[in-house]
Amino acid sequence: MSTLMIPSAIVEALNNKGAQEFDDLFKMVQKIHSDINQNDFNKILMEMELQGLIRVSKLARGKRRIEAV
Repeated sequence: MSTLMIPSAIVEALNNKGAQEFDDLFKMVQKIHSDINQNDFNKILMEMELQGLIRVSKLARGKRRIEAV
């Protein structure tokens, strides 16, 4: 799995579509990178949030919203 291209796919999806819920964003990225699983996706999101590229906020129970900074 090429994890180097996934952050750019995430940023591109957020810039094109705006803020997304986790499930919707995961499905968008999975269309491009079919070999990614949710654990790896969560790790990449956490790294991107620590780098200040995205913001993840909690919505209702079990839902998260991801937006570009």
